[in-house]
Amino acid sequence: MSDLRDKVIFITGSTRGIGREIALRCARDGAKVVITGKTAEAHARLPGTIYSVADEVVQAGGQALAIQLDVRDAQQIADAVSRAAEHFGGLDVLVNNASAISLTDTLATPVKKLDLLWDVNARATFLMSQACIPHLKLAERPHILTLSPPLNMEAKWFAPHLAYTLSKYGMSMCTLGLAQEFGDLCVNSLWPRTTIATAAIEFNFTDEILHASRRPSIVADAAWQILTGQACSGNFYTDEEVLLDAGVTDFGQYAVCPGTALFGDLFLD
Repeated sequence: MSDLRDKVIFITGSTRGIGREIALRCARDGAKVVITGKTAEAHARLPGTIYSVADEVVQAGGQALAIQLDVRDAQQIADAVSRAAEHFGGLDVLVNNASAISLTDTLATPVKKLDLLWDVNARATFLMSQACIPHLKLAERPHILTLSPPLNMEAKWFAPHLAYTLSKYGMSMCTLGLAQEFGDLCVNSLWPRTTIATAAIEFNFTDEILHASRRPSIVADAAWQILTGQACSGNFYTDEEVLLDAGVTDFGQYAVCPGTALFGDLFLD
């Protein structure tokens, strides 16, 4: 597949950050993009709504459908997937991008935060995939791409933030299981080699780490390479390796502060 023209791309958490960038990258091919998220009205601290990103998708050359969606709600998921498939006549790609983060240790993680992490990360990835698969199986080259890390089982990635790690690895285990269970689908995970300058980094890390990050466009470009590349399944990619394999040599274009030493992301040695 040389591009994503007329492909229907359903992206969770696409009002800002990586999800928005993936939407815009797909739109430049002329894709039909389903923009979802909880934000329907402008937020004082966080830019972007489902409607503003839908407008950007159209301006970039794609078609857009904006659906307000809380991925913690199973009925909302079922309704959103049915609406998207009916509106565009099917689904070709699901991007499980929505994610919650809390880097708290075990004793500092209240049950409300644990439930949020599990519901938005692992549970939503399972339910979104479950709802989309019947539609994806009718597509020519269906994909599920989940923004989750490789399953690095070293204890150092569990101890400092056990709840978060469990929830993100739950997403990755969905990739592993679905790839094996549904051989007619292309199911993979993608994870950034470095921290990415998103609201999650801005609000959970120091300014030094934010400045040592790359822009979300690097993940979007890597996602595009995976979605348009040769069919494969069950892989855990990093953005940098995908782009290196595609012949990209100028990674300075993605740096928030070119020349600054980059900060490696979690779960990667």
